[in-house]
Amino acid sequence: MPPRRVVRRGGTGTLGFEEIRGGERVRTGIRLVGTLLMAGAVAGCASALGGGRACTEIGVPVGVALEVAPPDAAGVRSAEVEVCWDGRCRSSEVELSESTESVDEGCEDGTCGARSVPTGGRHGFAFVEGLPAEPVEVRLALLGEDGEELLTDTVTVTPEMLEPNGPGCGEGGPQAGVVVEDGALRER
Repeated sequence: MPPRRVVRRGGTGTLGFEEIRGGERVRTGIRLVGTLLMAGAVAGCASALGGGRACTEIGVPVGVALEVAPPDAAGVRSAEVEVCWDGRCRSSEVELSESTESVDEGCEDGTCGARSVPTGGRHGFAFVEGLPAEPVEVRLALLGEDGEELLTDTVTVTPEMLEPNGPGCGEGGPQAGVVVEDGALRER
């Protein structure tokens, strides 16, 4: 194949190739606008045929998230959660972790920072197999260092289906959230 080089023909919006054939310079032009229209049409067809938005395989943990606000979290080590619906119950023990929040440390020379500081609260997650996206009763017992019950309360919550990849990528599973604050359990 003879050598080619791309040339632009000034002011006409035309790109072309220049070849040397038999000692003569031969130019073949391609209208830039036509090329862009063709590229757009191909991209549009790919999108219409499912080549558009990609969905990941990320999942959703099914269950109940638990937050214990300070000062209710003082002395709390773990929690027992029982979730009931349609005459059956599922129980799980939840290890609680220290809750934190981000504190802005400002910006210097175009670099910004933040640090994580404890809030005095605790949080955890109770995995609940078969949790429906309909009202359920959540019974919570907060346990101290030696296993004694520090607080027991019950609340009715409605788990919601989550879409971890956003709209159009399918639902991942139901979740609910509860908070212990001011000595009482409530839906988050």
